[in-house]
Amino acid sequence: MRMSTRAATAAAVALGSALVLTACGSSDSGGGSDSAEGKIEGTVDFQTWNLKTNFKDYFQGLIADFEKKHPGTEVNWIDQPAENYANKLSADAAAGDLPDVVNVAPDLVYPLAKAGLAMNLEEAAGKYKGEYLPGAWKSHELPGMDGVYAFPWYLNTGPMFYNKKLFADAGLDPEKPPKTYGQLFDSGIDMAKRSKGKIAMLANIPAVEDFGRYGVELMDEQGAQFTFNEPKGVELVTEYKKLYDAKALDSQALTNQAEGAGRKFQQQSIAMNPGGALDLQKYKKEAPSLYKNIGITPAVNNTGKDNMYVQGLMVNKQSKVKPAAVAFAHFVTNAKNQMDFAHEVTVFPSTEGSLDDPFFTEEDGTDEGRVKVAAAKAVKTAVNYTPAVFSEQMKVALRNEVAKAMQGKKSPKQALDDAVAECNRLLKTA
Repeated sequence: MRMSTRAATAAAVALGSALVLTACGSSDSGGGSDSAEGKIEGTVDFQTWNLKTNFKDYFQGLIADFEKKHPGTEVNWIDQPAENYANKLSADAAAGDLPDVVNVAPDLVYPLAKAGLAMNLEEAAGKYKGEYLPGAWKSHELPGMDGVYAFPWYLNTGPMFYNKKLFADAGLDPEKPPKTYGQLFDSGIDMAKRSKGKIAMLANIPAVEDFGRYGVELMDEQGAQFTFNEPKGVELVTEYKKLYDAKALDSQALTNQAEGAGRKFQQQSIAMNPGGALDLQKYKKEAPSLYKNIGITPAVNNTGKDNMYVQGLMVNKQSKVKPAAVAFAHFVTNAKNQMDFAHEVTVFPSTEGSLDDPFFTEEDGTDEGRVKVAAAKAVKTAVNYTPAVFSEQMKVALRNEVAKAMQGKKSPKQALDDAVAECNRLLKTA
């Protein structure tokens, strides 16, 4: 349905560079205003990201409903393929052809907002703020900028699967998986000891969202530089190093990708791993002995809030039909229409109260239902930990330095100091 967050973030680097050249990086250089006052009329160009193939009927009905509600309006739906989506945004922005309402993620809206091409909806549509989950509304706040630059649309989060049998074999309560990082570290060491190093708890080293869930301050208040080398960040890497040395972190964790970690979980050589409904169906077919012992739990955190993956709708600050554009973006993201979309595909509404609906709280006996209920519970209070400016290059830099700490080539403090220095260098050149 959509290209990966990894691909989108990498492409956003090119987008940012193009927009800095186009609009000189000034938040005022895009022209237009953040006012949505005026009559709701005219043609709204609405751009989505690889949704037409599977959801054509839903969006056609949505558009027809809006045009009926607001006579004198027309919506021109444009759907772009996943491949090169960020490059297409860059070309449209450079040519002054950016649509009125654009499907974005936080990393894609950042360069547009920085270039003065995204409306500040805190100012233009702040009256709608209370309709959305607080974490969702804040998801399009941007480092170093005041305001919110997209309506929150659909959400997701990544629940964790865990192997109840491996927990029981290690003397751990299979009905009480770890909820905090402290519990995770203690349980991981116990499991490795009981299994004589044959069973690891995890198969991946910490990524930036893990630092966020641990409670690390990732950036300064101005959003001008990264700060994840603060004491809590060093503590997190130090604890992961202890896991690695105790064989509670899989030996291939320094190079493992998500697919490899999934295989390890299926082979029952690790006890916890992120997963979704498709993974559960695969395990049911290919690993029935694992499937019957799978538990589902939110990812561990020290903040009480899981990580949120979010899509939004940005309104073009240069739009000639701002009142209609804001009205349409709000219409698409209102509670009813988000709930209807959630019935079409496994995503979660960003609107306040929607996740209390029985559709998200009651299992229906299916694998999809199990995952949906667990994820809905987590996403209700989740936040987007990954800074919008954290590029793919920065993710690689962080991963490489953490790997050196795991191997003992650098102390955790030195590894994070070097990662922060490289990420700040990349931030200045973006």
